Amino acid sequence: MEHAPAKPHPDAALLRPIENPGRSFYYIVGALLVIISYTGFVYFRQLWFGLGVTGMAQPVTWGFYIINFVFFIGISHAGTLISAILRLSKAEWRRPITRMAEVITAIVLAIGGLHPIIDLGRPDRMLHLFYNGRLQSPLLWDVASITAYFTASTIYLYIPMIPDIAILRDRGVKPRWLYEFLSWGWQGTEKQHKVLDRAMNILMIMVIPIAVSVHTIISYIFAMTVQPGWHSTIFGPYFVVGAIFSGIAAILVLMIVFRKVFRLEGYLKHIHFNYLSILLLIMSIIWFYFTFSEYLTGFYGHEPNEMRVFWYKFSGDFAPYFWAMIALNFALPVAILCNRKTRTIPGILIASISVIIGMWLERLIIVVPSLANPRLPYPTGIYIPSHTEWMMFIGGISVFILGYMIFARFFPVISIWEIEEGRQESAKIVTERINSYMPDPEPSAAGE
Repeated sequence: MEHAPAKPHPDAALLRPIENPGRSFYYIVGALLVIISYTGFVYFRQLWFGLGVTGMAQPVTWGFYIINFVFFIGISHAGTLISAILRLSKAEWRRPITRMAEVITAIVLAIGGLHPIIDLGRPDRMLHLFYNGRLQSPLLWDVASITAYFTASTIYLYIPMIPDIAILRDRGVKPRWLYEFLSWGWQGTEKQHKVLDRAMNILMIMVIPIAVSVHTIISYIFAMTVQPGWHSTIFGPYFVVGAIFSGIAAILVLMIVFRKVFRLEGYLKHIHFNYLSILLLIMSIIWFYFTFSEYLTGFYGHEPNEMRVFWYKFSGDFAPYFWAMIALNFALPVAILCNRKTRTIPGILIASISVIIGMWLERLIIVVPSLANPRLPYPTGIYIPSHTEWMMFIGGISVFILGYMIFARFFPVISIWEIEEGRQESAKIVTERINSYMPDPEPSAAGE
């Protein structure tokens, strides 16, 4: 059955990357596939020769793989958690942002979740968690929480996409069979919209505690040990704050890139960047507060093994990385985002990239110095990442970019139906909501 030519759509700009991707899409995908293929070769080389091809050794037995695991899982908080909070708070400016954020979660969780398996050296050892797993182990909690978060986030991403998939189905976009299958017979009836809203409300409530639990449990992997620099009660909220902080920065970078590449200036306006950048500024200040509290309490206790790690970061071999972290996560973002003149889209991009790099350095500073300075009377360990570890890091970033590009090739990165709903209903709903909590005017005095 032949479909009639697609009619012009009021949001044609959101459909353009799907209906007419252009040659540059295929060139970039080809380049990414080359990088990913080489990364696959490097990984199979590691399988063949063992973890000796990495820079990890005694006492630094965790390196880039665990650093990147915490980093990628942290960025995943950008999507589902922030999207759910914005939806629950009925922030109308969220509409062009939520799906772009939710896609980050689904892709980055898959990448981050693979890193502990890569770190094992032998992937079959993962089965020991199921055969011999102990409920007392934070590692088992971590597997359970990440699995639950990935499942909930993927469903939370997919369900609001159904109306948009139906639009692509009705326009005859190829592959038709995919859109017909994924649209689940959506016709846009009032009953279907009620079911959709109910499902989204349930998922919103579910994903927030799950998302918070994921990075809290990741912090427990460190904090439940007695390793100097890790055994801290503040690690749970500290990790969650850091995850949200880096996640917001990732959203802003993606928004700026997509705005430029797909010419979405009419959808991603300066007000969206302004609101998110202010949130980024607030998170930068909160992050600095937690960092200051963490190191102040460690310094005040002056426990010898703790102080060995403390000075290793503040004035030792890791001092350049530590002070770069402070500058990139606090000094530079605050300087840029506090000033309206510099809180422009280029300034926000610089601040966001600064935060992403700074938060990666934070994970490096948490993992390596503590392992390099064990409690036993060993000399300070040395960790220099090898070519293998660098390629696995670059490969992970390439997989993320490729995954996002493929998603944008087949599905709208901005929710079309939510934009249409906002145009038709939001003004009335917002007016009613404001009137509901504004105080009534005082009645005129009698006789006046």
